[in-house]
Amino acid sequence: MLNTAIGSIALLFLLALFAYILILIINSSRALTLNQKRADLEGELLKVRVDQIIEAKRLENEKARLSWNGFRKFKVVSKVKETHDITSFYLSPHDGKPLPSFFPGQFLTFQLNIQGNTHPVVRCYSLSDSPHHPDRYRVSIKKVPPPRNDPKAPPGLVSNHFHESINENDILDVKAPSGQFFLDINAKGPVVLLAGGVGITPVLSMLNALVEVDSQREIWFCLGVRNKKEHIMKEHLEKVAKENPNVNLQVFYSSPAETDFKEKDYHIEGRVKVSSLINLLPSNNYDFYICAPPPMVEDLRNDLAAWGVPKTSIHFEAFGPATVKKCTTNSKSEGVPKIDVSFTKSGKVFPWDPNLTSLLELAENNGIPLDSGCRAGNCGTCLTAIKSGEVSYVGEPGSLPEEGSCLACIAVPKGDLTLDA
Repeated sequence: MLNTAIGSIALLFLLALFAYILILIINSSRALTLNQKRADLEGELLKVRVDQIIEAKRLENEKARLSWNGFRKFKVVSKVKETHDITSFYLSPHDGKPLPSFFPGQFLTFQLNIQGNTHPVVRCYSLSDSPHHPDRYRVSIKKVPPPRNDPKAPPGLVSNHFHESINENDILDVKAPSGQFFLDINAKGPVVLLAGGVGITPVLSMLNALVEVDSQREIWFCLGVRNKKEHIMKEHLEKVAKENPNVNLQVFYSSPAETDFKEKDYHIEGRVKVSSLINLLPSNNYDFYICAPPPMVEDLRNDLAAWGVPKTSIHFEAFGPATVKKCTTNSKSEGVPKIDVSFTKSGKVFPWDPNLTSLLELAENNGIPLDSGCRAGNCGTCLTAIKSGEVSYVGEPGSLPEEGSCLACIAVPKGDLTLDA
């Protein structure tokens, strides 16, 4: 009887030991399987990242191969009126060769011979479509009227020239795409694209680029205009939002007309403000891309920072005229030291007038040839070497120039100044 009991206990012990070993084997197998799955997933992610790096490098090499130095001849293949004062120009290379890609948000630089000007005029305009069109580029240009506070002043020289004198089949001199304000198309984080008026052009390029690669990033597109009359790309934006559930469109009308209907034409009455974004967005964990007039850019940047958005997540570009302020001190007032600005190449010296907006304006007023493009401190076309003296900036540049040089379109002298121009 005792032997039988001992035998039963031994059998149970062996069965328990066998079960324990079996459990260990199963758990070990499961762990191996999980580890293998984890390793496989990490391997897949690594492969995706490597593929992205290889593709980015290929595109970079392709861009470098197709790019060009200096100015290249382009033909205006189409001229399309978007609103009463904004027109799109579609440009194809005159030589028929393929075009390099570009980063969505970048601009083109134009050199134009305008009647009445002794020197060619250079201006920059943002590309307003995605880079996925190897046969053409598009820019959308607003016809700039005289300033509201000075209706007798001349209107925008180059923008009016484009609208009134540039037609289909005309030939233009164009530099390759450039600029530091652009979107990383391969990033995965959510983005908010903010535009004021014609500032829509670079962020529209970003939006089109994202939807054309079927990006699933959360996208908020906020456009501020006065009313429906100025509502550029209305049908296109509504179509994009309808066809892409990840795109959230919010249109702001600051002065809607009686014939403008909320929810049909626009979503929010008023200007684009961070207080509205706080009510729209679930958090501030986004990358913000802003293009607008300087005062709007400044307000949005300050308010986003106050909301806790890191500086590295706020990307911006203002469009000209760049200066959001200018000194109103009378240069002839008693006690104000006289400042001289010397141009060494031209061999001329001029007294600085504090009522001017920039060194570029001083040069233009006195017939000193000085290249310029965006006139907002973004493109770097007006970069000028400083021989002696210092400058301060009336607007924040897209990127600070190297020491010993300045961006003449947004710079004013601190004291006597000598420029290599």
